[in-house]
Amino acid sequence: MDGDQIAPLLARLPGWALAEGGRLERSFRFPDFVTAVAFVNRITTVAEEAGHHPDLMVRWGEVLVTVWTHSIGGLHINDFIVAARIGTVAGRETRH
Repeated sequence: MDGDQIAPLLARLPGWALAEGGRLERSFRFPDFVTAVAFVNRITTVAEEAGHHPDLMVRWGEVLVTVWTHSIGGLHINDFIVAARIGTVAGRETRH
């Protein structure tokens, strides 16, 4: 996808940014490590249902989610769909 295709889709994803390497990225904040890990467990369902798995970095009070299509080395419409679904799962439980 090129910048003209990415910009309007990214605008519909609150909290997400275009990261280095043409990847979608968002940091989700939590009050502690256990809550962060519980969030990861909830978004695995989203990933499995979509057959599209984000890169996850978990640390105390934070989960960094990076979404991109490995097979094409960039972004695909499915990345934006998965990112939106992850954002929905996050709901009110996160601090941005």
